[in-house]
Amino acid sequence: MPVDELDTRILRLLLEQPRTSVREYARVLGIARGTLQARLDRLERDGVITGTAPALSPAALGHPVLAFVHIEVTQGHLDDVGGALAAVPEIIEAFSITGGGDLITRVAARDNAHLEDVIQALISLPGVVRTRTEVALRERVPHRLLPLVESIGRAARG
Repeated sequence: MPVDELDTRILRLLLEQPRTSVREYARVLGIARGTLQARLDRLERDGVITGTAPALSPAALGHPVLAFVHIEVTQGHLDDVGGALAAVPEIIEAFSITGGGDLITRVAARDNAHLEDVIQALISLPGVVRTRTEVALRERVPHRLLPLVESIGRAARG
């Protein structure tokens, strides 16, 4: 079942007020608690809602340097290298990509020397041919989903 207008209203509340109770969400939306819970369960089951963990700041955790490391991999070793990346705690995310390289990772480091250590560890992984690193200077648009949810809601209203 596709996401409908009520689903987008629910998702908006979850994004704007993540620490509110299900009962309060139902009150605000003007729907029964059971209806809301059924919708939440379906959204989780369908993979729309993927977690409820708090958003954490790597900078506030002592890792203010953010870099994107592109990794070129020897043909046939993408899964091996991808699996090895999961063992590097400074890698926050990793994606297979098209274009220049095979993987892109988002890395949080304490400082530039620590970033260099992480890059050297990546280069030493079996199957890694080369890396290319870009250091983020300033976040211009923080990670967000609300504008997308709102756009889907407008489309659902038709």
